[in-house]
Amino acid sequence: MAVPKTDLPPVRACLFDMDGLLLDTEDKYTLITNAVLARYDHGPLPWSIKAQMQGRPGPSASKILHEWAQLPITPEQYAAECAVLQKQYFPQSLPLPGVEKLLADLEGAKTITGEKVHIALATSSHEVNFKLKTGHLKNLFEVFTNDRRVLGDDVRIPKGRGKPAPDIYLLALKTINESLAEGEKEIKLEECLVFEDSVPGIEAGRRAGMRCVWVPHPGLGEEYKGREAAVLAARTGEGCAEDIDQLGAEGNGWADHLQSLEAFPYEKFGMVVEAKHHSCMARGIQ
Repeated sequence: MAVPKTDLPPVRACLFDMDGLLLDTEDKYTLITNAVLARYDHGPLPWSIKAQMQGRPGPSASKILHEWAQLPITPEQYAAECAVLQKQYFPQSLPLPGVEKLLADLEGAKTITGEKVHIALATSSHEVNFKLKTGHLKNLFEVFTNDRRVLGDDVRIPKGRGKPAPDIYLLALKTINESLAEGEKEIKLEECLVFEDSVPGIEAGRRAGMRCVWVPHPGLGEEYKGREAAVLAARTGEGCAEDIDQLGAEGNGWADHLQSLEAFPYEKFGMVVEAKHHSCMARGIQ
């Protein structure tokens, strides 16, 4: 195990996953998947399989599911049946504990050296599902300006390079650096903090050369109990062979494990929240 690094710079960019991290949509994915599986006398979906599917683009997740379930229908039919249920359940999505306050806090956050903290979204959800999940939460998601939202079907992400490849987080950082105010220094990889709930997502963040915070679903946490250090180091075997040189070292201080986003420890990452944001009520939901 590596010696924890103590001279990391303050975080200047926070990059967020969405499903299961900001919103309760992972539970809705499970509900929908189990409903379709039950029609064919299959299921329920175990966490050992769901853990592999989380965070990945739809086609990659579907491939894992079908190899496990061996359903008597095509992947296309399965996707069509899921889409019907997604239209019903995704508009009921809600923020997870701590999310509203965290995003409100970060709007006014600065580093301990006085630099502005920037945020961006990096989700594997494609545009149609993103709108279904967030259309009723516009106040919450307005903190992510359109130019700093990277979705799963973004044409700038090469085919086959969704999470756990690092491309989506590298692109999210690029969107920030391209829109910095005059006089702001370009944000470096080690100044980025990736917020993720999934194992492939943590792999993507670490392979991007960024620091990470892992906030897993309780079910996922139980599945990886005793292997948390391997997850944080991106050494669970989920990653891409071509990115193998970007693996982290266990215990090197580049990744942290949190139970929720409530009472986030800003100071640990060199961030300071302005009093007016720290004490304000979280933004309302439309």
